[in-house]
Amino acid sequence: MALIRQRKLTKQQIRRIDKQQLASQDSIDDSLMDGVVMAHYGKQLEVQVTSLPAVIPVQPKIAPDDPEPFWQELALGDIWRCHVRTNLPMLAAGDQVRWSADPNTGFGRIESVKPRTSLVSRPDRYHKLKPVAANVDILAIVFAPLPAAAPTLIDRYLVVCHHAGVKPLLVLNKADLLAEENGVDTKELLAQYASLGYESVLTSVDCPENVADSDEQEGLDELKRYIDKKLVIFAGQSGVGKSSLINALLPESAQSVNIISDNSKLGQHTTTTSRLLPFNPADLTQGGIVDTPGIREYGIWHLTPDDIISGFVELAPLSGNCQFRDCRHTHNSKGCALWQAVADGVVLQRRVENLVTLREEADTKPINIGIISIRLINRCLMGR
Repeated sequence: MALIRQRKLTKQQIRRIDKQQLASQDSIDDSLMDGVVMAHYGKQLEVQVTSLPAVIPVQPKIAPDDPEPFWQELALGDIWRCHVRTNLPMLAAGDQVRWSADPNTGFGRIESVKPRTSLVSRPDRYHKLKPVAANVDILAIVFAPLPAAAPTLIDRYLVVCHHAGVKPLLVLNKADLLAEENGVDTKELLAQYASLGYESVLTSVDCPENVADSDEQEGLDELKRYIDKKLVIFAGQSGVGKSSLINALLPESAQSVNIISDNSKLGQHTTTTSRLLPFNPADLTQGGIVDTPGIREYGIWHLTPDDIISGFVELAPLSGNCQFRDCRHTHNSKGCALWQAVADGVVLQRRVENLVTLREEADTKPINIGIISIRLINRCLMGR
């Protein structure tokens, strides 16, 4: 095959091409504006307009006899559905982006994403790492006396906070139930985390009919002081009152609230997609809440063993004192400094056990059940 010789351009032609590319880039830049991702819907995202482009599109004139075509004006604070350029990473609520709008269709296109200060991610049902929220300041870990608090899940979230560079805040909701039977264990759990240096807030917001009653909203003022002008994620097991808390903090958000299942004593999932709910819709710099889908588990297989142990603030400094550098910190590990600390009453046994459980989970690669099922079906069809 004969080689195609590259055409040699003259200096004048090169200058003309550079000038055309520069003019094209200027035209693109003039159409771009700033925005914040408010929600993610599969291949489309909702983006709020936070700045207008240098050149605002003008609606074309229409002949008297022609029907009026669709046209969507650009205005600060408006929400647009946007597509994403294929070369961009997966985006999430809270991402700050540069994008362009097409008033003729009412859709926009995200052209670039600004650097993130933090990113909270979790594996999805297909074991792929999915961003939940970007530029988050605080992860509020919500738990309650009923359904009973799950220390293993709280520890997972604390590891996630440490890995993502997000400040954790423990929110004990339904604090009015502390006087009941489950309250003793919950008080002890709260004291244990306080001894580790984690901050906490006690609130009492539960039933849908009470979210608008100020007498049933204890602790909300203190919670507001913690999250003022911050971007916050509310996370925790279902049924602890996350949506009720959000309704109380942002009544206009009108989050769906379900009651506790009488049979399982577990909550029913109400949130279906991550969405940014701003404290001030006209000024996103005032912060807001990223409401995330309810989850009872939080996979951490994407983290390394060092990532996980660094999330256990009282255990990480001790791990370097083990007799063997590759110590797995199991109960029968010889010369393990963590279990010696348990024996000395310095650290909690359950925290070491949770560390071992999470590290073992991270060492186990997720299995794609769908692929295995397809292979089994193919073998059956082929008579193997």
